[in-house]
Amino acid sequence: MAENSIVLGMADLLVIRAPVKLITLGLGSCIGLVVYDSFAKIAGMAHIMLPNSRGLMASEKVGKFADTAVPRIIEDMVKLGATRARIKAKIAGGAQMFALPGMSADFLTVGAKNVSETMLRLRRLGIALVASDTGGNKGRTIEFSTSNWMLKVKTLGKGVSEI
Repeated sequence: MAENSIVLGMADLLVIRAPVKLITLGLGSCIGLVVYDSFAKIAGMAHIMLPNSRGLMASEKVGKFADTAVPRIIEDMVKLGATRARIKAKIAGGAQMFALPGMSADFLTVGAKNVSETMLRLRRLGIALVASDTGGNKGRTIEFSTSNWMLKVKTLGKGVSEI
């Protein structure tokens, strides 16, 4: 059966049943999180923009922040029939994109903070991080195929890799 493609935008979070290809574009400092239970044939993706939701409005999308996206995506997968012990994760993104005069050091490290917060949240939930392609200073686009459970990472100026 052919996979339909679903493109997620910034701060989006989605959990689906296979066969589907999940895609998100324009990961700079953002994290593309993919979680999956290949036995139950359930997968999810989140386009995480910031490490935490502290001090921000409750109306913000849950997928925007690592501290809210990670627990929600796991919860949604389990509701759909995934088994927490079988769920695996892959991440890409978290680059330091550019520095402009007047930017704060906090802004420049948002990519690294996104990576560490996402990894921390996965660890706290007992989810194995089996592959990652993070850091650097190049943007990425990712495609996750539920036909082979591979994450294709397209990095600007670097080419394509599968993790």
